[in-house]
Amino acid sequence: MPLALARQLGTLGATALVGSLAAVALGVPVPLLTGPALLATLLALAGLGQPFPVWLRNIVFLLTGITIGAGVSRDSLSAIATWPLAFAVLGVSLVVMMLGAQAVIRRGLGTDRTTALLAATPGHLSFVIGLGEDLGADSRIIVVVQAVRLLALTLLVPIAAGLAGIDTGPGLSLPGQAFQEMTLVQTAASVGAATLLYPLVRRTGVPAPVLMAGMVVGAAARLSVLAPGGLSHWISFPALALIGTLIGSRFAGIRLGELRRYGVVGLVATLVIAATGFVAAALAAGLVDMPLLRVLVAFAPGGLETMAVIGVAIGANPGFVAAAHVLRLLILSALVPALLARGARRGTG
Repeated sequence: MPLALARQLGTLGATALVGSLAAVALGVPVPLLTGPALLATLLALAGLGQPFPVWLRNIVFLLTGITIGAGVSRDSLSAIATWPLAFAVLGVSLVVMMLGAQAVIRRGLGTDRTTALLAATPGHLSFVIGLGEDLGADSRIIVVVQAVRLLALTLLVPIAAGLAGIDTGPGLSLPGQAFQEMTLVQTAASVGAATLLYPLVRRTGVPAPVLMAGMVVGAAARLSVLAPGGLSHWISFPALALIGTLIGSRFAGIRLGELRRYGVVGLVATLVIAATGFVAAALAAGLVDMPLLRVLVAFAPGGLETMAVIGVAIGANPGFVAAAHVLRLLILSALVPALLARGARRGTG
């Protein structure tokens, strides 16, 4: 291995590891993502970061896609059929969130519709990053605004639960939920199937085909008897940490003034998203006859892991919480390309 490549991979790996460990030690929300992202950001702003190779990005996206797809369980699919009106409200709220936040970002930053829409997308971070890469959007704005949303909502919901007298724990695992890990053979088969599927997905013109191929295989594996579990944490956790490192590496060349400007607009956009989610949860709570806070956990467009943990802690229906977050990702997978196409017809800014 050439010395330059070894140094590059070593720096990226060390950033992911050190950032994760530091964030875990400090109790930072979603530490495997936010820790490496913060450390990589600081290194990039200091001019000490390393570029993220395209081939490594594709590997990480493939593994992350399988992980996302493996979140589609039979209970989640059954729950979608059980509470159709509540999930209809969720779907409508996503459109309102995206258009409202997009307007805030366009007005506040004067950016184009594509960049503003991707920055305003309430979730599916890996999918959004993949789309931004393919469409040539301003990744710096997307990363900063999305990071603000993720951190803010990850903190707001636990704070709300804490104010209600609920101890949510550290949020690093899913208490009460058994995790079935894929075997090495199942893992290799899933990665191989996703690799073979990738060229076919790319030919369809679907954005982020690497990620989408992984998602299709992950969902099929989870719903079948062939590989009913998810990827080992020894694989999915490093992949998540590397995504954080990838996010932080996008800050290379960004001035602190830009960081402050994007962050403020991102916070305003997050408030729009949070307010819309609260209203939607209030409407849906009456339809499903559940306490507002339990529905809010299911509807909050924050980190899936954190929301699932809080849902279990407050006694929310785990099928409802999981179904809402899985359905949010599925809706966004179709909604984001549709809104991008709509913006293209109107002419990008």
